[in-house]
Amino acid sequence: MIILIGLPGSGKSTVGRLLARRLQLPFVDSDSAIEQRLGCSIREFFEREGEARFRDVEQAVLDELTQGPPCVLSTGGGAVLRPANRQYLRERGQVFYLRSAPEEVFRRVQHDRSRPLLQVADPLQKLRELHAQRDPLYRETAHCVVETGRPSVASLVNWIAAKLELQPAPLNPAHASDASH
Repeated sequence: MIILIGLPGSGKSTVGRLLARRLQLPFVDSDSAIEQRLGCSIREFFEREGEARFRDVEQAVLDELTQGPPCVLSTGGGAVLRPANRQYLRERGQVFYLRSAPEEVFRRVQHDRSRPLLQVADPLQKLRELHAQRDPLYRETAHCVVETGRPSVASLVNWIAAKLELQPAPLNPAHASDASH
């Protein structure tokens, strides 16, 4: 199982779909799976039930998905907040952290109203806070860090695919490396 983690808007779904096609694996977006379970959008559930309740559902879905058949799994930006999720992801798959600067993410998502955590007065500041809080958790969970700054989506997919071909077995955490582009 190949798992993509990172900030909201870092390219997990876009890269994940192309990577899955390239590797001839199913693509699964954990947020879509959560919405199917909830019967409503994450934003609606978030507003109605709150973040803690959403994180409970997210944890249950991630536990199930990471025990399922091989796929490319794109996770929600906050999937790493709970220790249990970090453990499921790291132990059950090869985890790639798509690392993006908050300013880069902001340019991509500034007009996207579907992201509940970014519906605030200053979304760029919110992204900076999320990055400060979550970057250490993403790094702890990931077997490999992929800088998304300059390369095209196709370049990122090629890089991840090449990394997987070189190391078909789960990556040894002691040998995890950063990808510099």
